Amino acid sequence: MGNRLSKIYTRTGDDGSTGLGDGSRVSKDSARVTAYGTVDELNSCIGVLLAQELPEAIREPLISIQHQLFDLGGELCIPGHAAMQDADIERLESILDGLNADLPPLKDFILPGGGAPAAHCHVARTVCRRAEREVVTLGHHDAVRPQAIRYLNRLSDLLFVMARVLARASGHGEVLWNHERRKG
Repeated sequence: MGNRLSKIYTRTGDDGSTGLGDGSRVSKDSARVTAYGTVDELNSCIGVLLAQELPEAIREPLISIQHQLFDLGGELCIPGHAAMQDADIERLESILDGLNADLPPLKDFILPGGGAPAAHCHVARTVCRRAEREVVTLGHHDAVRPQAIRYLNRLSDLLFVMARVLARASGHGEVLWNHERRKG
């Protein structure tokens, strides 16, 4: 860790700007700060999910994912920095394939719910999708490595599958969208 915080407040951001990892200063509402801020929010959502009772097959990957999200935040905070690797995405795919193998095929849309752990997982999934959109927006202004977008895209898929697993494991089951409810 390059800089250690001995004092939490510096007053340097009181003008609405913040420092990036390369030392440059940008507005706190810049696309870059919004993108890595939402990745940080996602990491916090996963922390709330990890505060639930979870099967080890879900807990272990989520802990690793938290570290990877911190790496991703660093990549987004330091223009030109590369932290995410293709192997990170391949690991998500492997976990996803393993968890999805035992699930029945989807025939209906699933609503967020299915017990507290599944619901928290759905919240993390939606924040992940927002982070992905914001990284895409950043890419319209600055260079963004494709691994960052691919990682978030795959992670949202994994969080969806994890929510399905958690809903079934809790005994609550998946909450299916009733598209027939408006008929009659």
